[in-house]
Amino acid sequence: MHILIVDDEALARARLRTLLADVQACASTGANALPGLPFHVSEAADAGQALAVLQAPGPRPVELVLLDIHMPGQDGLALAHALRRLSLAPAVVFVTAHASHAVQAFDLDAVDYLTKPVRRERLQQALAKAVRAAPLQAAAERDAGPVLLIQDRGATVRLPLSEVLYLKAEQKYVTVRTVARSYILDGALAELEARHADRLLRVHRNALVARSALRSLERHDDPGEGEGWALRLHGVPELLAVSRRQLPLVRAAIRDEGQTG
Repeated sequence: MHILIVDDEALARARLRTLLADVQACASTGANALPGLPFHVSEAADAGQALAVLQAPGPRPVELVLLDIHMPGQDGLALAHALRRLSLAPAVVFVTAHASHAVQAFDLDAVDYLTKPVRRERLQQALAKAVRAAPLQAAAERDAGPVLLIQDRGATVRLPLSEVLYLKAEQKYVTVRTVARSYILDGALAELEARHADRLLRVHRNALVARSALRSLERHDDPGEGEGWALRLHGVPELLAVSRRQLPLVRAAIRDEGQTG
């Protein structure tokens, strides 16, 4: 399990690291070993650092955030709101010296709420809740494939990545296009490309397409960019511009999909 500790106090982060090491040592040698072992632990001192860690490409995404509430700048509650909009939202356990925000924390679907000073036994209980949920999430993704979590009209939509035809960055948001409709995703194309390179292909600095949706590459005269190439996908009428830099990769992908389709 990849755990991110977010706290503006270095001593508080160090204490949680020590407690996590103690939990890991005890659980790995006991009869009731946690299935999430071993722990990989990262740290952040504020919300900006936390989002940088969460959005950085890597072999394993952050699955659990141990989150302080009272921090300079964006506080823990605001950060938890932001985490819910990520394509792969981690579980959250609040760790704070104040018990007054418990109701708000659980409104944000927090796994648990710990008060400082944190005891090892109490931390172990919170970790057990998080790792019990992890196999269920993993099983769901194995059965249905990866999903994007999208906030749509006040609801959280689990959109299977297999239904996505393309993603296009427009100003501060990403448009997610399916055959039926479009959604708005608050995320970064680079993060999605890193996590789903086997399914998504970069065709332009502002666009990723589903490899399975590739149909044809056509000459296209764009009023803004001039003469170039555009990609036609199965299921949608619009064309997507292909940059000169990505053109060889797009050609190769169309050839490969044609051979395996």
